[in-house]
Amino acid sequence: MWEQVFTSLSPGLTADDAALNHAAEELGFALPASYRAFCRACGIGLAGGQFRIAVPAPFEASDLVTQAGIIAHSVGAAVTMLETGGEPHRFDVEGGDASIIERACFFGVAEDGGFLFWDVSGTGEEYDIWLLGPDLEAIRFGGESLTDFFGRVTGPSAALVLGPGTEPLPARFEGFSEATLARGTQAES
Repeated sequence: MWEQVFTSLSPGLTADDAALNHAAEELGFALPASYRAFCRACGIGLAGGQFRIAVPAPFEASDLVTQAGIIAHSVGAAVTMLETGGEPHRFDVEGGDASIIERACFFGVAEDGGFLFWDVSGTGEEYDIWLLGPDLEAIRFGGESLTDFFGRVTGPSAALVLGPGTEPLPARFEGFSEATLARGTQAES
């Protein structure tokens, strides 16, 4: 499946079913089928030259459960700082439902400072994917699954997700090996 999404696919450290099931248990909801397939086929790396998808892994900087918590806390703290004069921060949500941010589980980071999240209110095999822009205001619909999201951002509809004037991203995935991730962890120590 992912070989059809990414014309150039070099897998990184992947996650197995046990790690995916453990992450789902920790988060308290089933992980989407397309995300599970991504974690098994692609793993940790850079997608489209722009997005780092968190994957259940023994490296905090890439781990889904760790990153979901860190990003949620960071976004919450930044939004609190943006609130001025008692006025609540307002999100500019495509479709107008600002409550989606309350149901967000963050799972990806964009190189430009944006964040990917699922609206975990769904009951099917997938959750809608949304992109919170680096301004922490604009929230755009990304897709109905991870395959749909990457199909959109690497195709003619990229500007609908990434913003006006944005060119489609390259259809490639560059994985990070376990050795590379371990070196990154050692450098942080």
